[in-house]
Amino acid sequence: MRRYLRAVLLCSAFAAFFILYVFNEIAEAEEGVRGPSTRDGRGRGRAVGPPALVRPEPLNRHEVGRRGPVGSSENSSGRMHLAVVACGERLEETLTMLKSAVLFSQKPLHFHIFAEDELHNKFNSSLETWKKAFHQKFRHTIYPITFPAETAAVWKKLFKPCASQRLFLPLILKDVDSLLYVDTDILFLRPMDDIWAFLEDFNNTQIAGMAPEHEEPRIGWYNRFARHPYYGKTGINSGVMLMNMTRIRKKYFKNDMTAARLKWEDLLLPLFKKYKLNITWGDQDLLNIVFHHNPESLFIFPCQWNYRPDHCMYGSNCKEAEDEGIFVLHGNRGVYHDEKQPAFRAVYEAIKSYPFGEDPIRSLLHALEKELQKTTNTYCGRIHQVFTQQLQKSLRTLQGKISRGR
Repeated sequence: MRRYLRAVLLCSAFAAFFILYVFNEIAEAEEGVRGPSTRDGRGRGRAVGPPALVRPEPLNRHEVGRRGPVGSSENSSGRMHLAVVACGERLEETLTMLKSAVLFSQKPLHFHIFAEDELHNKFNSSLETWKKAFHQKFRHTIYPITFPAETAAVWKKLFKPCASQRLFLPLILKDVDSLLYVDTDILFLRPMDDIWAFLEDFNNTQIAGMAPEHEEPRIGWYNRFARHPYYGKTGINSGVMLMNMTRIRKKYFKNDMTAARLKWEDLLLPLFKKYKLNITWGDQDLLNIVFHHNPESLFIFPCQWNYRPDHCMYGSNCKEAEDEGIFVLHGNRGVYHDEKQPAFRAVYEAIKSYPFGEDPIRSLLHALEKELQKTTNTYCGRIHQVFTQQLQKSLRTLQGKISRGR
């Protein structure tokens, strides 16, 4: 009899545990991905991704916000953190990206630059010169390229040299709560403050923000060619990635390798080993796999925050940019340095050549508009106004600051 009662009690306890587990899984599955709002003037035109089946809980303002990291005196004062990884012949391109961030930002910046050793002195010398023109506007830290020792050779060769460094930023920058990572071929045409402010819009499950890889499935890479799981209908592009790194470090991720959820540092290598023969775009593919299995963790912002040649080279397919202009330009495929997309190259050359302190309307905008008129033989050049619409507003604000400073 006692054995019978003991067996009944054990079965009842197991059943109660199982029911609680099932309800927890259902609740997590129902937490949808909340797309951007349409009402705050930051270019958030529509909801993207799976619809939210459960209304997201209000953001805990003490956890993350536009003021940045918890427990960091820097971020409590409003400093924004921007990370970039530069290897090979990327010095000039990276400096031009950083220049665009410095020109238009409102809050102070902290640049986290991961670079090969031979580039450190060149970065330091250029940035120290800038600080004379922008006193206290930014600070910078330069780091060596760092991967786990036992697998460093594997990660360094994944896709482009050093590109997979971004996967390890949450583990390296342990004192930074929130961070915007960008590729070297990014140009800010609007203050970084506005994309940083998306941190306030993360719901309680979201840990990162990115834009879709494509708006038009007919030209999408992932939905036509991928041999691995990917996020949503067309995948995501990781060239502009907003991260709440505290949440990334704390989260246990669902995956297709084990029934157990894994922390970030335990997830990356097994994921790479499983899919190494099927991935084409390196670390971006790994991020697509992660968020395929954890869609509730991703915040999606519209295409004008990561505008690439694919958005215009076959015809315009970024409606938000047509309406409000480009906010962040992404010159992937090397288009800043060849003649394939002259409109993209014109913007890059204009920002690179602009002398600090000069009248930005005359020295940058007017010069750019003249060059863009020469690009109308291309699809992107035919809608050249999208390249200057937002930039003009940013430059007029900059012009006012320069005038007041004289």
